[in-house]
Amino acid sequence: DCHIGSQLTEVTPFIDALDRLLALVAQLRADGIHIQHLDLGGGLGIRYRDETPPLPADHAAALLQRLGNEPFEILLEPGRAIVGNAGIMVTEVQLLKHGEPKNFAVVDAAMNDLLRPALYSAWQAIVPVQPRAGEGQQYDIVGPICESADFLGKERQLMLQPGDLLAVRSAGAYGFVMASNYNTRPRAAEVMVDGTQCHLVRKRETVAELFASERVLP
Repeated sequence: DCHIGSQLTEVTPFIDALDRLLALVAQLRADGIHIQHLDLGGGLGIRYRDETPPLPADHAAALLQRLGNEPFEILLEPGRAIVGNAGIMVTEVQLLKHGEPKNFAVVDAAMNDLLRPALYSAWQAIVPVQPRAGEGQQYDIVGPICESADFLGKERQLMLQPGDLLAVRSAGAYGFVMASNYNTRPRAAEVMVDGTQCHLVRKRETVAELFASERVLP
């Protein structure tokens, strides 16, 4: 089994890792140890901004070509590549703060809901659900948590008003699994959209649920 990284946008690192695994397999085979399967892990990236990752089918084809007739069961773990661009996070603009040198759009989502921008300075596309006409202004999109790192995007050109809904794209991976209840914030609901049908697949947490497992001293 191997894991060589995450958000990889070229096939070459996967082929290099496979070459090393095959060399190790050959050594083990010479010692009488026969490997039945190879787990080549995950790490295949997606497009957040201007990346050009290979398609999952091209990734698999390159690996199979390198494997040739080797009799292994091959396992892959393409998590982000499957769900990353299938999910968005919808948040509402609560307040606009204009000043020098920055303007801030304070939204009701925060770093506890989607940690990647705060943790990695990761870039996520942020677009209005219903665009307004006009050039707009440049905003940092920030949450209400008492942390200077609480942002979802910086220097975004948007025409905004309080109450507008924003869609944070490519939020299908590393969203809920990295979310927390920091600042006593219940985690958001999750909704599955299937064509014209919407299904609640994870209900919104309540404040009461945050304290349900706590006990006071006798």
